Amino acid sequence: MALKIQTFSNVHGGSSLFKALAHPLAVGKVEALIAKLKAKGPVAVYDPNGSSVEFDALYDLSSIAIDNVYVQKVVEIGQTRLGKPARPVTEMKDSTAKILLVATFGMQHTLPHFRHLIPAGAELVSFDDLRIPEDMLSNKRNYTDNLNFATNFVWFREGAGLHTRLFTANFWAGYKPPGNVTDSALWLCLFDADGKKIAEWKEELGNKVSAFTIDSAEVKKRFNLPDFNGSLFFHGIGVAGHETVKYALDTYGDDETVLTCTHDANSFPADYYAGLPAPKKGEKVTLIVQNSHPCTIPAGSIGLNLMGANDTAQFYQKAIAPFGTHAIDVAELLPKAQWPQQVEVQAGRHFVRPRYEIVAENGRRRVAHANVERTDLKPDPEIANLANMMGKGFILPAPILPTDRWDSIALPTPMATGQAELPLMLLVYGSDGKEVLRQPLGNIKRHESNDLRINDLLNGKELPGGYGHMELVYDFHAGQSADGWLHGLFRYEDRATGHAAETSFGAHIFNTVLVYKNQPQSYTGRVPGLSTRLFLRLGSGKTDTICHLVYPASTPWHAVSDTQLILLDRNGVETATKTINIPCSGSIHWRYSEMFTAEERAKAGENAYVMIRDVTCRLFGYHGRDNGGKAFCLDHMFGF
Repeated sequence: MALKIQTFSNVHGGSSLFKALAHPLAVGKVEALIAKLKAKGPVAVYDPNGSSVEFDALYDLSSIAIDNVYVQKVVEIGQTRLGKPARPVTEMKDSTAKILLVATFGMQHTLPHFRHLIPAGAELVSFDDLRIPEDMLSNKRNYTDNLNFATNFVWFREGAGLHTRLFTANFWAGYKPPGNVTDSALWLCLFDADGKKIAEWKEELGNKVSAFTIDSAEVKKRFNLPDFNGSLFFHGIGVAGHETVKYALDTYGDDETVLTCTHDANSFPADYYAGLPAPKKGEKVTLIVQNSHPCTIPAGSIGLNLMGANDTAQFYQKAIAPFGTHAIDVAELLPKAQWPQQVEVQAGRHFVRPRYEIVAENGRRRVAHANVERTDLKPDPEIANLANMMGKGFILPAPILPTDRWDSIALPTPMATGQAELPLMLLVYGSDGKEVLRQPLGNIKRHESNDLRINDLLNGKELPGGYGHMELVYDFHAGQSADGWLHGLFRYEDRATGHAAETSFGAHIFNTVLVYKNQPQSYTGRVPGLSTRLFLRLGSGKTDTICHLVYPASTPWHAVSDTQLILLDRNGVETATKTINIPCSGSIHWRYSEMFTAEERAKAGENAYVMIRDVTCRLFGYHGRDNGGKAFCLDHMFGF
């Protein structure tokens, strides 16, 4: 059964109430409040916003003697709250309860409205007793503002020759108005696999768009910790613009053949996740579940099933402790599942977007993430009518890495529970923007999984420069069902080493001034948002950075891009800029060591980064690292 909390709505956006109630710094205060309610009951509950439901879901209030629950909205009278039929707040003054819990933050704003209804002699308590420190709030006027709970989780491990390194920047500084000198910071809390807090600290970020890294080996040494494999919790302080904590995350090893990357986890737990690949022969696929709440995930709450067969789900029969981390071997629950089949995760809002790790028969490993499977989408018949105005419409672009070394593979992935079929076309473009291949894929049914090996489909056709990109688009000759939530998994195999990497993402409308709903979009500004601001983290040590930029266009746009690659040092100081021009519908595959001179790289130093800016068009980017040809990683980039 799904946890009864509100997380993210595509209509209303994110909800911060569950974050406020479940914050690691609030847990001890909640325990003290519950103990008080038990000792001084019976308890009357005034629930003006329905928040008692989420409080109960996270902390189980069944052991508290509830007198009655009172509500403000007439339509809620009679509804069951905490096991009681809700009564109108006007009757609250007649309660004989010894203590009144006001289930809301900011009680001072509502107290004048109900002060005269407080039961005689009752002690007054509220969610305000659970507040985190005031200096951690970005908006002190509204406690449950999403900016006050800019949080996220990182799968963080150190041991057995494996290390994790997080790379991000204080991008919030770029959203603050000129002259604003408010510093940003991160409050961090590290939990081990059993959910035990093993470290807690704060990192100052300053007031500039500067780079920031956290390395698991350094954390272990700093706090004198044993090996760990758990969750690192982030809380952004002094944030602006948006509440998302974005980051790139590398896994590297004592062995140079260990190298993989992924990115931020999306801080809103969902009901379902999809895009989890079944193992190939000889592979082990492990789903990493990070309990994102201070309540236990009961045994039998997390299920896996093959896509299109959710009524046959097999459930994980182990409980997961509050803030605990478990690794679930997909083969233990689905022993017959095999690539290219796909696995759907029944998550019940217990955890954020999960990572998964694949260990191949040759010992090579790679990490990627599943995606949120939408439960609110239905096919949109208007999308099929967009072609006369928006050309290709929704486009899902991905690199075709240099074909002399890599095999590039695409796997369309259903990413909404209402997607029964996907009518698709595969387009292949050379780096020069010219179409090389147009491959109809038919009307793919939900239970069907077909991997597309691009080199095989090219069948000897050469790509200018030896690389290019692919696009998945809707094909309305094959079917009419489309919802705009088109996703795919893209896998890259290095024939020289046997190493592999994979990434997944969804489609957008690109580079047309016409607007359809919220498309086209960019990371900043309103639609049509025809600009690019991408963050490229750079490799450390001996590794080189790979970047593959794609210029997709739903309709013909500028003949070439006007793209600046701005190299900045760790303090956000510009050290060099290069201008590149990518043909429309083309791409560029480049490396840090080749794009910038040795002098420029030396001046930028360690923990430098590149901002990719273009005010003429929106680009889509992929980044990775190469370890001297011994291993590589690849993932899509993020912007801000």
